[in-house]
Amino acid sequence: LVRMSVYSAILYLKNDPEMSKDAAGHKSRTMMKKLFQTGMVGYPEALTDPSYRCQILTLTYPLQGNYGIPHDEEGEFGLSKWFESSKIHAAALVVGEVSQNPSHWSSAMSLDQWLKEQGIPGLEGVDTRRLTKKIREKGTMLGKLVVDGTPEAEVPFDNPDQRNLVTEVSMKVQCSVFKITAIDCGIKHNQIRCLCQRGARVTVVPWDHPLDISDFDGLFISNGPGDPRFCKATIENVKKLVCVDNPKPVFGICLGHQLLSLVIGAEIYKMKYGNRGHNQPCIHKGTDRCFITSQNHGFAVDPETLPQDWDVLFTNANDHSSEGIVHNTKQLFSVQFHPEHMAGPTDLVSLFDVLSEHLTYPGSLKMKEFVRPRKVLILGSGGLSIGQAGEFDYSGSQAIKALKEENIQTVLINPNIATVQTSKGLADKVYFLPITPEYVTQVIKNERPDGVLLSFGGQTALNCGVELTKRGILKKYSVSVLGTPVASIEMTEDRKIFVEKMEEINEHVAPSEAALSVEQALAAAERLGYPVMVRSAFALGGLGSGFANNKEELTSLVTSAFAHTTQVLVDKSLKGWKEIEYEVVRDSYDNCITVCNMENIDPLGIHTGESIVVAPSQTLNDYEYNMLRNTAIKVIRHLGIVGECNIQYALNPESEQYYIIEVNARLSRSSALASKATGYPLAYVAAKLGLGIPLPVLKNSVTNQTTANFEPSLDYCVVKVPRWDLSKFLRVSTKIGSSMKSVGEVMAIGRSFEEAFQKALRMVDENCVGFDHTIKPVSDEVSSELQTPTDKRIFVLAAALKAGYTVDRLYDLTKIDRWFLHKMKNITDHEKVLELYNQDESTMPPEVMRKAKQLGFSDKQIALAVTELAVRKLRQDWSILPVVKQIDTVAAEWPAHTNYLYLTYNGTESDLAFQEPHVMVIGSGVYRIGSSVEFDWCAVGCIMELRKMGYKTIMVNYNPETVSTDYDMCDRLYFDEISFEVVMDIYEMENPEGVVLSMGGQLPNNIAMSLHRQQCRILGTSPEFIDSAENRFKFSRMLDTIGISQPLWKELTDIESAMKFCETVGYPCLVRPSYVLSGAAMNVAYTDSDLEKYLGSAVAVSKEYPVVISKFIQEAKEIDVDAVACDGVVTAIAVSEHVENAGVHSGDATLVTPPQDINQKTMERIKMIVHDIGQELQVTGPFNLQLIAKDDQLKVIECNVRVSRSFPFVSKTLGVDLVALATHAIMGEEVEPVGQQLPLTTTTIINMTSTGEVACFGENRYEAYLKAMISTGFKIPNKNILLSIGMSCCPRFSLGTADFYTEHGVKVRRTCLRGTWLTVMAVDWPFEEEEGDCPNKDKQRNILEYLEDHHFDMVINLSMRNSGGRRLSSFVTKGYRTRRMAIDYSVPLIIDIKCTKLFVQVGVKGKYAVSNTTAISQAGFKPPGL
Repeated sequence: LVRMSVYSAILYLKNDPEMSKDAAGHKSRTMMKKLFQTGMVGYPEALTDPSYRCQILTLTYPLQGNYGIPHDEEGEFGLSKWFESSKIHAAALVVGEVSQNPSHWSSAMSLDQWLKEQGIPGLEGVDTRRLTKKIREKGTMLGKLVVDGTPEAEVPFDNPDQRNLVTEVSMKVQCSVFKITAIDCGIKHNQIRCLCQRGARVTVVPWDHPLDISDFDGLFISNGPGDPRFCKATIENVKKLVCVDNPKPVFGICLGHQLLSLVIGAEIYKMKYGNRGHNQPCIHKGTDRCFITSQNHGFAVDPETLPQDWDVLFTNANDHSSEGIVHNTKQLFSVQFHPEHMAGPTDLVSLFDVLSEHLTYPGSLKMKEFVRPRKVLILGSGGLSIGQAGEFDYSGSQAIKALKEENIQTVLINPNIATVQTSKGLADKVYFLPITPEYVTQVIKNERPDGVLLSFGGQTALNCGVELTKRGILKKYSVSVLGTPVASIEMTEDRKIFVEKMEEINEHVAPSEAALSVEQALAAAERLGYPVMVRSAFALGGLGSGFANNKEELTSLVTSAFAHTTQVLVDKSLKGWKEIEYEVVRDSYDNCITVCNMENIDPLGIHTGESIVVAPSQTLNDYEYNMLRNTAIKVIRHLGIVGECNIQYALNPESEQYYIIEVNARLSRSSALASKATGYPLAYVAAKLGLGIPLPVLKNSVTNQTTANFEPSLDYCVVKVPRWDLSKFLRVSTKIGSSMKSVGEVMAIGRSFEEAFQKALRMVDENCVGFDHTIKPVSDEVSSELQTPTDKRIFVLAAALKAGYTVDRLYDLTKIDRWFLHKMKNITDHEKVLELYNQDESTMPPEVMRKAKQLGFSDKQIALAVTELAVRKLRQDWSILPVVKQIDTVAAEWPAHTNYLYLTYNGTESDLAFQEPHVMVIGSGVYRIGSSVEFDWCAVGCIMELRKMGYKTIMVNYNPETVSTDYDMCDRLYFDEISFEVVMDIYEMENPEGVVLSMGGQLPNNIAMSLHRQQCRILGTSPEFIDSAENRFKFSRMLDTIGISQPLWKELTDIESAMKFCETVGYPCLVRPSYVLSGAAMNVAYTDSDLEKYLGSAVAVSKEYPVVISKFIQEAKEIDVDAVACDGVVTAIAVSEHVENAGVHSGDATLVTPPQDINQKTMERIKMIVHDIGQELQVTGPFNLQLIAKDDQLKVIECNVRVSRSFPFVSKTLGVDLVALATHAIMGEEVEPVGQQLPLTTTTIINMTSTGEVACFGENRYEAYLKAMISTGFKIPNKNILLSIGMSCCPRFSLGTADFYTEHGVKVRRTCLRGTWLTVMAVDWPFEEEEGDCPNKDKQRNILEYLEDHHFDMVINLSMRNSGGRRLSSFVTKGYRTRRMAIDYSVPLIIDIKCTKLFVQVGVKGKYAVSNTTAISQAGFKPPGL
């Protein structure tokens, strides 16, 4: 498809400067009234709505024409299937962007072509938000569209309100004969259709047609354009029928409502700009039920002027204008909104049923029937894991805030010490305990809450709550479940019951069968036919799910799934269908809304957590959007869910057929995304609804004047992209599918898809410049890489587009909708244009650069031949600068003093002024392995402390899962990239007092020097000193200078000298690049070949920085020190020790504080080293030091001049907020030195896994360790333990209570575990393959069978090298297979010898009784836990 016509046009607004942009559609001159409409779908229906007669229509959602225009085909009752009348009635259309490549099965032409065909002009490229705000402030304005240089004076302003527009849209002659008479004042096809569907025989008559009461049983008065006072003939005709003793039933809509009001003597008035859009909340008088309605009107009825026997029927919940009237005794009523509207919701279409009877509604529960709880228990989600991450910290924090506002006492159970919700000042009491029925029961016994919230802690909390209900614990202690009842939760979690519940309301899930065994699953697959999809009940992140093409694949999948669940569902595969999600909110009074709908760019078959997701949906037409919306509301009402939930659909891309995939009766990762995408605080609202508060009573927290019972309007596009860290693991498949592997996600906001999409790709990986074709070059495998999704597929797409693949071919390979593929092609096409100027960017025309910025290109992306700074300078010279837009939930329809902001190049004016000085804090960005919720805790702690100190704060972050991106945490939230370009753009606009980089982990530190070189005011430690610590060479040289010992090191120059160094000091050696997080590209080399391979990967990770090689010291203790300094003077120190030997990254290690095995002399030496380094680096703020101790020697490994993962851990353990201290130091305030204030009897263990962590407290290290292990999902073994020892684990080693000997096999004497003596049998089972040794192979198979049969409660597998370094060997050893199977079959696994010793000691010394309840409370610090 090509543009039909493009030419310049000017939009003039009366009493306002001109706006000049490109015009599309028909070339003509238009002079009419200017208004806006906030619906996100339904442009064909809006344009053909007669109520828009002679009006220039602005659509606030910037992307229009996405699904094209269908052929005008005849539908039911001879009416048009797709349009509301026979032609376009709007005088002109104004939008942000018109899609030139629409994609939809029903599309016959583009919006541009249709406008041209109908002779209607259109204007694109307009900052519609700016225009909407202008109309909102000044009221509906007169406008004119002057095309192609026509003298402006030749086109006068024309006010259509000064003439009778009804005569222009009403039919001229009478047609068809039925039993209800409909007065056509601009009737819409769907109004006739709604009457006919109810068995009525409709006679449609012109607006001024004489009416005879004997001709009909009921009268319908339609909508229409303009001022109703011009319709004098209609008013007189209707008056003769209504003002009698026994009138026939009358129903009026919109203009019909105003006409009926004039008939009975009421008054109407002109509104400032009227109500237009698809999300106007109207409250029904009598039941207080709130309904979402579509509206398009500029006049309203004054309820104060209604006659005595008339009453208000509906009231607008936002502006409180009258939305309907009804006679107290006669069958006469009318409504201002459109119950039948296309486009928009049809929640009140049942009004057409009541032409012959009075309007009645089922009674609602009254407030007094709810007993408000006194104390509420909140179950958290525990440690972060794949599928269950920081979003539950956000939702739990919101819930606590909501309960505190209602003066309800809160008790939280969550062992994740790194979270914001476990901080002082939020919950009244926090228990750092495992979220298991046993521990939760003890807390209930101790605290005696009368309510519990289950839906704010993910699947962990939900499963625990269901189990507590089954055991009768909640009933026994009179604890009521707030929000969604447990019965409803079980309906959604048990796949079989869910299917039955859907069948009850005639809704369908994909053909599927539940199975309780492998045999049942195989039989079900035979009946359904392959391929099939397997899914687990009560599982998180698609755990145990996948696709099977044959019997063998299904057997493997189902066997694995039954390790996690007792029931699986075998579904017919719908791979390739669209996946759509809706977030739904419902209160106890049956008020129900959909807050956000989202479309997965990846088709069905990829878990929604693995998909790139866009909000709102881009390729659904109005019918599909509202069909799925109505289904969502019907399903959620039927299931009885109260609060928030999520429903997922599969939609056939070639028709309107759909299936329901699942309903999550809790807050999910999608809920956090929807909250941030719309600005609607779902968790906060859900917590309030759980207390029985009606939804209409709650306020929209963004506008502070409209109700929360509304559906947000977006005037921007949101793109979510997941982040995978699969490269950190050897032998892990990079394929993505129905089971989650992603560890985090980002959300980008823009006013075009391309802008948001490219932003998001950069957010996921700071080394990626955008939609980059060089990351995965085209190879012979490109087709298979496109067909089989991997974590890098999006870059394979970029390479394929660059190589000339057509959109149709890519669609066949990927089944990604063509609309998205065309948008991606736009980026690739413009990249080719930019390449024309790669010799000299200064020859590039400004418009080419402006277009690049509007398509989301970064300065670095544009800078092909020159530097990023050169492009920045050029861009600023040409005034190509971003503008700041607000997210206000209402698309600028209502004034909103929101601080929720993003940057865009698709606009001409910022929404706010930059007057007051702020302090800018940079957040942590995307969660990844190594950077998780701990850094969010630090960033939130910093902005909260700054606000306490009286500073206004700016937060920059883009992670939708975090508390820091909650807009009420700071004074201004910029939801945008953390890159030099964007931070500098914000800095130049805001001119803050300074920027805090040290609270967001590694990402902000990486841009410190770039910002510093541009004279950006960095608060805290100087960027030069940050560089001295981050640059391995400079740091090592500094340690030598000040005489602090470190492992022998050398800067890498070439491989030969590196090998020579390694031979000199002796292997193993550690290869470390600079500026890395969580040990990225850091490896232990044991041989020359290891070294060669590692150097290749290290250099690839960090080209611009040197690589340092150092001697790797084995069997050493690692020590972590977190500290705060002011101008180099250290004021607070916290020391933790690792359980594992050095070599296990501190993020993966088990930490203990206070340290148990460090003597006083060593502790003093540690403090001296910390003081020396703090002084040398002139640290102001937080820093972290890692040391190793061996043979009474201390050596420094590294120093990070920023917060670390252990900051929240030591702060909460020691009762001293190190982040608050660091914030005071950074702002130049004097900080008093702090000592460690910790009761000596308390030991804390923190267990860090790769994706998250937990912490528990105990009277000794054994009790704390056990609780921490249980918190990670560890189960205490009751029967058999498999102990597998590698040959290199030394000939004899001690586990404290029992000696283990390795000769040909293992000889073990009995050991005491959990108070029971266990006999350990010896099995001769060497690790390495011995060729021709058949007996061993038999035994090997035996072990695997034992694992499959769940014969072992636990596996202890001590591998060949207890070094912590990654092995390069590509062959899969038996030890690896043992560990892999233990994980696959959910068997607890220990692989470290030190952890094994501690575990055995737990068995002998640990206390298993749960008693002595103590918790962190607001009043003071006590050791938490049971």
